[in-house]
Amino acid sequence: MIKRKIDRFLDEYYSSTKKALLVTGARQTGKTYSIRQFGKSHFESMVEINFLEMRDAVSVIATAKNSRDLLLRISSLTTQPLLEGKTLIFFDEVQECPEVVTAIKFLVDEGKYRYIMSGSLLGVELKDLRSEPVGYMDIKEMYPLDMEEFFSAVGLSQVVMDELRDAWKSRRPMDEFVHTKLMELFRLYIIVGGMPAAVQKYLDTNNLQEVLAEQQAILRLYKRDISKYDKKNKLYLEEIFDLIPPELNAKNKRFILKNLNENAKFSHFENSFIWLKEAGVALPVYNVEEPVFPLKLSRSRNLFKLFQNDVGLLAGQYADGIQLRLLTDAKSINFGSVYENAVAQELHAHGFDLYYFNSKKQGELDFVIEKNGTVIPVEVKSGKDYHRHNALSNVLSNQTYPIEEAVVFSNENLSQTGKVMYLPIYMVMFLEKQTPVDITYKVDLSGMES
Repeated sequence: MIKRKIDRFLDEYYSSTKKALLVTGARQTGKTYSIRQFGKSHFESMVEINFLEMRDAVSVIATAKNSRDLLLRISSLTTQPLLEGKTLIFFDEVQECPEVVTAIKFLVDEGKYRYIMSGSLLGVELKDLRSEPVGYMDIKEMYPLDMEEFFSAVGLSQVVMDELRDAWKSRRPMDEFVHTKLMELFRLYIIVGGMPAAVQKYLDTNNLQEVLAEQQAILRLYKRDISKYDKKNKLYLEEIFDLIPPELNAKNKRFILKNLNENAKFSHFENSFIWLKEAGVALPVYNVEEPVFPLKLSRSRNLFKLFQNDVGLLAGQYADGIQLRLLTDAKSINFGSVYENAVAQELHAHGFDLYYFNSKKQGELDFVIEKNGTVIPVEVKSGKDYHRHNALSNVLSNQTYPIEEAVVFSNENLSQTGKVMYLPIYMVMFLEKQTPVDITYKVDLSGMES
């Protein structure tokens, strides 16, 4: 069984609150499996209602008059016992029945059972309802396996993982033998990726051709979703989706609309890009005019790079045979786009908003992120000449940008030169946002009270 970080999250969440939880994310990221495992191991009884498979359940649930009527209807849809205080009710594929998201407030208030929901962000229905039951429901987004989860799944020991984390914290290089093995694991990760079905197929067979077949099945599923949930724009959506690999292979990796249509205007295609982002199948990285906090203020809406939500799916979109060449570090391949996709995916899973910086005078930075109120430039290098980074040097020497540290991810071991921390690319797994600190403030109104 593949261990996921959400397993611990679910345990802690249901131990600390009576609210319901909505688990969202792209299709095939393992939401249903993780919820089932949690329900089976933590509750005496689990009721599962899948609105995609049980089409009759949609009308049955959507037309309920009140919580009592709704619970009566739920009991008619299952053979599992409803045990007060000991039952988890799981609504799956709730994008097919958004009314249940609204009704969750009344079910939580009624209080006899616990509730969890899962849905893919496929279209506006679920997105528009996400904030409605305030105080009664929280939202947790789920992603493909991140690098740490993948390393653990393929057998990296906790002892080595702890040593790796300690090296990250103390800013010291890893043992060279261990570093070499970890780079092999990283190259395996960019081929297999983090989709649970692809990872499980690798664990079961070690056959990369079978992994590729699994990935291509997921890609076909995504295309079916496109045609199902956005019929009006499905041709644009599919073309954009198919253009992700070649656009990332271009010199500046920026998504060029003219490659889609010679007369294309962003306003005409904007909803298609938003759909792909909200569905979780693509990761836009927006351009900022200046690498200055807060980055959102200088974000450009129509200048962006577009990455795949999973680096393994990106490899699966390229030509047959790339897997073996990636694994053997073949010099004939441009690794840049694949490496950058892996970093974008990891940063996104760790809660970072994704931006890049581009200036005619200073050059382009692959990523800029915000951490603890500061901006950190991030460069990704797949070749040996990783110390050469003109744009980064230009930005660091610009006195108008208060940048204290920059990161360069590469194939090499850890080292530091001035403000630049050179890290092996697998250490991106430890670049995480800090836990927010509680800010308590009370105004002193001494002498001004009524």
